[in-house]
Amino acid sequence: MEDVTVTVIGIDGAELPAGAAEVLGSARLVVGSRRHLDAHAPQQARSLDLAQWSQALGALTSLAGEETGVVLVDGDPGFFGVLRELRERGVRCAVTPAAPNVARLMARLGRPWDSVPVAAASEDDLPRVLNLCRARPAVLVLSGPGAGPARLASGLTGWRRTLVVGEDLGGEGEKITTATPEEAAQRSWRPDAVVLCAAEPKEVGARGWLAGGEVLPPANGWALSEDEFSHRDGEVTPAEVRAVALADLAARPGALIWDVGAGSGSVAVECARLGAATIAVESDETQVVRLITNAAGHGVDVRVVERAAPDSLRELPKPDGVFVGGGGPDVVAACAHAGASRIVVELTELERVGPTREALRTAGYQVRGVQLAASRLVELADGGSKLEPTAPVVLVSGHRKADS
Repeated sequence: MEDVTVTVIGIDGAELPAGAAEVLGSARLVVGSRRHLDAHAPQQARSLDLAQWSQALGALTSLAGEETGVVLVDGDPGFFGVLRELRERGVRCAVTPAAPNVARLMARLGRPWDSVPVAAASEDDLPRVLNLCRARPAVLVLSGPGAGPARLASGLTGWRRTLVVGEDLGGEGEKITTATPEEAAQRSWRPDAVVLCAAEPKEVGARGWLAGGEVLPPANGWALSEDEFSHRDGEVTPAEVRAVALADLAARPGALIWDVGAGSGSVAVECARLGAATIAVESDETQVVRLITNAAGHGVDVRVVERAAPDSLRELPKPDGVFVGGGGPDVVAACAHAGASRIVVELTELERVGPTREALRTAGYQVRGVQLAASRLVELADGGSKLEPTAPVVLVSGHRKADS
């Protein structure tokens, strides 16, 4: 197998790159989409449709001696393409790349994309891709089986997003369509469509030094001081409590976090700063204004649901983690019913620890808890200092057994 050579050729539009015709002329096996095979496969070679990839992969790895194979694909084979699987099977490859479809789409739009992350969607990965689109101001998505533009759009209801869909990029049927999620969800699209999901499609985007956007975690850290948030008379989750809660929630790109009873939204904002998609549930109108102000001040997108829990939770997408900052055992039970892998509940009343623990255990969670009582260094007027205790808080957390 180490001696097998397969040339993987990326095609830009209808034209073969320089030297590709000579390689095809000596090929024993050619694998590609039906349109590429009809246009470029020589008669003397065996042809296999790329749609039957398992059969084609087996044939490519079975080539012997001086036999050579060619794989024809759109764009760059090394960019979410077939090159990875070939190398994992031990196939020695030569590669002639073309521009990937994400580059073609952004070129058509005349927009730089060095700050835009790229995700490859499949049916299994769709929840993570959706959460990336919910969290980031712009994401490029390569469609996959069971994860086309319509399904992507269906999961973006409630988020202010626009979809720019590129179909048959570089081909004769090239088409670029701009649609709202509601419009896109009702349409049929080509299976190889590329989607720019953006809050503001015409914005240039932030300048950075690393392709794909900002580095995580944030440069100025997390568990920010309470002074970094607008809040009402100290009604904000303390920084020390936030630090432990964030570690337990495992907020990250591709995850969705609910902040239930969000108040001023400090936990939701911090989760969003760590790259997670976030939904803040808060019924107090004054707190909602503070929450929106805090999200805008930290440059993150937090979806706000201005209704009381638990009734407001029924129509929300399934979370990966939930922080409960307000509400009784009925709210905790409703959050547990939503199926999150991790739930963290902030409590200031000891009487609520038992019912909260029982609600999580009943829902099948492994439960643990910790009391946090920090003392902060405070400067005195005479130049000295003292330790000033903060109010103790109990965090009760539940983990699904498979995720512990």
